Amino acid sequence: MIKKIIVMGVSGCGKSSMGQKLADHYGFPFFDGDDYHCENNVEKMRQSIPLTDEDRYGWLNTLNHILRDNDSAVVACSSLKPSYRDILRNNIDGLAIVYLQGDFDTIWQRHQKRDGHYFNGKSMLESQFETLVEPENEPDVIAIDIRHSLDDVFSKSISELALR
Repeated sequence: MIKKIIVMGVSGCGKSSMGQKLADHYGFPFFDGDDYHCENNVEKMRQSIPLTDEDRYGWLNTLNHILRDNDSAVVACSSLKPSYRDILRNNIDGLAIVYLQGDFDTIWQRHQKRDGHYFNGKSMLESQFETLVEPENEPDVIAIDIRHSLDDVFSKSISELALR
């Protein structure tokens, strides 16, 4: 039975919105990964400086501890590389990863409508797409096309999670 869910994808794909909807649906606590970046990471992103693997390491470990320390949880986290997802999966049972999959143009259009987020600029989104290694042969990952409405993406996610 799925008790822990990671909602992954590049910035602006809808991780926080979808994560909150899933958490509400299941009655799980929701944790937005963006809230757990150290100030140095946030400052780099404000300056449109892409994070390195080293920058993300402590952040990913913090999110893994959140998953381990809670009986159930939904965590929104970019999880762009297999090695990042491996850190998040470490010692976690009952996990599913919902990958919000979309093309650059769709996500960039959504990105431009966001207000007050520290992740800033087209070059930052391009950097995330360059870093992204889409999940392949990862049996705990469910890929959901985000070109549809949030409600449709949510319904598809719930249907796919029910099969796990």
